[in-house]
Amino acid sequence: MTTPPAAHHPTGADPTPEPPAGHPTPEPTRTARAHSFNAAAAQYAANRPSYPPALFDAIEDLTGRPLTGSRVADVGAGTGIATALLHARGADVVAVEPGDGMAAQFRRALPGVPVIRGTGDDLPLADASVDLVTYAQAWHWTDPARAVPEALRVLRPGGALALWWNTDALDVPWIAEAAARTERHFGIDVSAEKRNVNARAADPTGRLDFTRRTVRWSRRVPVDTHLANIGSHSVFLVHGAEHTAAFLAAEREHLLRAFPDGFVEEVYEVVLLLAETPASRTRPDEAA
Repeated sequence: MTTPPAAHHPTGADPTPEPPAGHPTPEPTRTARAHSFNAAAAQYAANRPSYPPALFDAIEDLTGRPLTGSRVADVGAGTGIATALLHARGADVVAVEPGDGMAAQFRRALPGVPVIRGTGDDLPLADASVDLVTYAQAWHWTDPARAVPEALRVLRPGGALALWWNTDALDVPWIAEAAARTERHFGIDVSAEKRNVNARAADPTGRLDFTRRTVRWSRRVPVDTHLANIGSHSVFLVHGAEHTAAFLAAEREHLLRAFPDGFVEEVYEVVLLLAETPASRTRPDEAA
């Protein structure tokens, strides 16, 4: 679920090294990471975790309206994991996805749901045309200075912007240990993922008033599915096949020692940020 970035943005559940202050990540590196999913779209679709029903209950609770019958734009839709769940809840969904590989996988999985090519920084949607704009694992690829006004432009009065991320439950010992091994091997701060999922990072301008909800859930999967899941994250995809393969092979040995039956229970906390637009408002370009 990707939207190619226009600028460095800290929010994200795809762990990545943070550049020194004042030295943004070089654009080719960011672009390579954003587009790395296209070559791994089938792996992504088959192994990435989904989202729990309670997440969509929370969206309905916060917006005060059912998803059934709502017009929804799912931006950075990727292979359609979130889109399919929104569609199943009765929403009238249009997906926005920039990547060739991801869009092709989306069409195979959801042939009856429209997917259009575009990014959150320049939405190919009409003004005031949707009730809800959603980003599942994708907002961190946008430039909020562009994506926030675009979301406000396409939302109807009283509509809402919903951003969410599956984040690892680092209070679970085996997950914390695995995160520490990832940090050592790749030199990244895995725990930054959850620290950076907040309203200030999502909208540095403070234009939006986000409400935060957290939903804890889990899934039990084979070790190989778990490894394929983590291997589908961009930091693994762009680090080089040999470097990544060495890590995943060692990780498999660690996990099979801890889980001799070959199954792990991945525990997640979905962090949801939702902001409603005023029922009546000026256009974004007229806002002070």
